[in-house]
Amino acid sequence: MSDPMRPRAALRTAVVWGVLQDALERRVEATGRQALDVLDTGGGSGNFAVPLARLGHRVTVVDPSPNALFALERRAAEADVADRVVGVQGDAHGLFDVAERGGYDVVLCHGVLEYVDDPAEGVRNAVAALRPEGVLSLLAAGLGGAVLSRALAGHFTEAQQALGDPNGRWGAGDPMPRRFTAGQLTALVEDAGLRVGAVHGVRVFADLVPGVLVDTEPGALDALLKLEAAAAEVAAFHSVATQLHVLGETPGAPGA
Repeated sequence: MSDPMRPRAALRTAVVWGVLQDALERRVEATGRQALDVLDTGGGSGNFAVPLARLGHRVTVVDPSPNALFALERRAAEADVADRVVGVQGDAHGLFDVAERGGYDVVLCHGVLEYVDDPAEGVRNAVAALRPEGVLSLLAAGLGGAVLSRALAGHFTEAQQALGDPNGRWGAGDPMPRRFTAGQLTALVEDAGLRVGAVHGVRVFADLVPGVLVDTEPGALDALLKLEAAAAEVAAFHSVATQLHVLGETPGAPGA
């Protein structure tokens, strides 16, 4: 995933970025602090961390990959935000070996729950990293999007396999260890003690539209971005989204 500020990458990030910016603005207003402390678990090479640092926030990225953290360091330096981005090697299971419990205004948990052994533990740890009034941004692979994608590709048996599989996998060759429904993700957030502030479908259409059309048809990219934004909040489209985004808020957080 590329920088959310870049137009082509916005097809994959615009919905999440918009929701996240609104949540950050509410936290800034509530705390009176222009610079928030953000924890990005599984943040990789800084796809969200660097743009957040550009806004003036302090971001700690926890990721198990040394290569990703090296790329993060380089990207932060190129963006002139190295003083506001810290990368540490670790994972969701041992989060508090490298991160502060209760030390962050906002926690990002993007693309993590698909890979951890215990998603409920992953969410509980993310919530435990929040300050008393904090916000969790949770992004994970959606079951319905995978089923629809396999069916449209003519792989009907695999689509049915994914639909009935406990982890939403379409077969042994499936590179995604686990997928979720919106109900499963909201239950994880609520069970961890947060209020669900919003649920959005991400990449409802973007993965289904031919790339050549988006790149060559005048105005197609902007129109598709607007369509994605409009559909993201409609519950009916959550069941076919490639990814699902849940915003969790502590009881005392702004908007809760």
